[in-house]
Amino acid sequence: MIDRLKDALIKAASFCAYQERTQQEVRERLNDWDIYGDDAELVIVELIEQNYLNEERFAKTFAGSKFRVKSWGKHKIRQHLKQRGITGYNLDQAMNEIEPDTYQQRLADLLEKKKRSLTDSNPLVIKQKLARYAIGKGYEPDLVWKLIGEAER
Repeated sequence: MIDRLKDALIKAASFCAYQERTQQEVRERLNDWDIYGDDAELVIVELIEQNYLNEERFAKTFAGSKFRVKSWGKHKIRQHLKQRGITGYNLDQAMNEIEPDTYQQRLADLLEKKKRSLTDSNPLVIKQKLARYAIGKGYEPDLVWKLIGEAER
């Protein structure tokens, strides 16, 4: 029994070392390996103590990279983190990774780039398409409409 947990710990540590993971992801992987309940919790506690598993670090990395690489907005990032079991303090820390000025500038750049790709002659249709695109990327509707209005002037 003990050897089985040691093997699971080694495999789980390797799993976490490859890329940042959440406790939920590790729990699911342990279930795949037929490690359940208290045994799974023992492995997770050991991974946390050895710093292989750190949900705050995961949340910050996830939020920063999705914002920088995929230009996701805060709504979409928050939703995906919640789906991965990240809540409370760790979720707040992840959102703090995104600087407000950089966030607004990224949205403005995104809207400008999208606007260049649109060919419709009706300005209302263009605004609607821009808003739908940005809101779909996870940006706040209020901010999207504000920037679309400012770009119009």
